Amino acid sequence: MNHPWQLKGDQLTLHCHVQPGARQNKLAGLYDNCLKIQLQSPPVDGKANQALIAFLAKQFSVPKSSITLKSGHSSRRKTLLIQPVSELPAAITQLQSELS
Repeated sequence: MNHPWQLKGDQLTLHCHVQPGARQNKLAGLYDNCLKIQLQSPPVDGKANQALIAFLAKQFSVPKSSITLKSGHSSRRKTLLIQPVSELPAAITQLQSELS
């Protein structure tokens, strides 16, 4: 089984399924081999993408400029590149143990 993320050196590729318009911003587990992330922001004018980058920056303790949206600009399925990453957040580490 492929993981929803690949860590190579200090570069993390993250595959996400984003659910905009949720009650709160949170990591909601796994969905279709992606990390499911719920965001309060509506999917209008790139606001959900901005909210996703801000949410991930907080989760990974990196500046927003360290996160690049590689694909899925207008889709729920997105691929992001986060660099540099020193370690995975506890919530993702917990999901990793569930995958193993």
